Amino acid sequence: MQLVNSSRRARPHIYLLALLLLVLVTRDLHAAQSATDLMLPKNYTDQEVGEQWLWSEKLDGIRGEWTGTEMLTKQGNKLDVPGYFTENFPSFPLSGELWGGRGTFEHTSSIVATSLQDKGWNVLRFGIFDSKDTGLTIEERIDRARSWFEKHPSNYAFVIEQQAVKDRSHLQHLLEEIEAGGGEGIVLIRKGSKYLKGRSVDVLKVKNFSDSEGVVVGYVPGKGRNQGRMGSVILELLSDRSIRFKIGTGFSDEERIDPPPIGAIVTFKYTGFYASGKPRFSSFLRVRSVTGEMM
Repeated sequence: MQLVNSSRRARPHIYLLALLLLVLVTRDLHAAQSATDLMLPKNYTDQEVGEQWLWSEKLDGIRGEWTGTEMLTKQGNKLDVPGYFTENFPSFPLSGELWGGRGTFEHTSSIVATSLQDKGWNVLRFGIFDSKDTGLTIEERIDRARSWFEKHPSNYAFVIEQQAVKDRSHLQHLLEEIEAGGGEGIVLIRKGSKYLKGRSVDVLKVKNFSDSEGVVVGYVPGKGRNQGRMGSVILELLSDRSIRFKIGTGFSDEERIDPPPIGAIVTFKYTGFYASGKPRFSSFLRVRSVTGEMM
């Protein structure tokens, strides 16, 4: 009887496993590189501003990166977008927000997160605020996008209007108007700025509060009025899973009865951090991702 070397029989399985690991590592590396390749805003810290800055409303949607052939998330993952949605999109890149209107983030997120079927993309639009091109100024990048859609109209894309801000009091007035209407905030971008990868001093996010993300890892039962339902969620900071804290405010009655599931990513607002790294005066804002995957 001829014996077959067991290590030789196992080799095909080892090769397949190695190939699978290579695919997964390459995918994650691509996503990480895609996220760091983007121009991202820093937080506005009440500094003086003037007409050297352009302002626009910060749409409360899902960031999308049109590459010229496909739509990616901020993390570089491909989105399953219906062909009709991007039918008249250009061959050059665009940065924008997939948006269903003020106060519709969760509905928008549920549509964008669905793959292989259209769950309502026709109610969304792509609000364009930039173009990933390092050779042009912000005005040139926006003008190119606007000129394209003037010649190739789309029902599913628009260029977000950008206007000069006068001064700090004008900025605060604009912010109060937007927030009173249910908007999220303002983005400032310096006139003449070029596209730079990473957090840029030429782009500022303006809100009356700071926000961040955490992962749901547990619950604290409610007491008193909240007896029999969720009192607080236990979160770990998405950016540092070693920091764990509780949030018990900001939830509706419906959300206390049916709280975000374990593993979900939620957005919370806060006002600074304690020395321990835990956020101060944190309050629930919304569910960012039920699946635990950032878009």
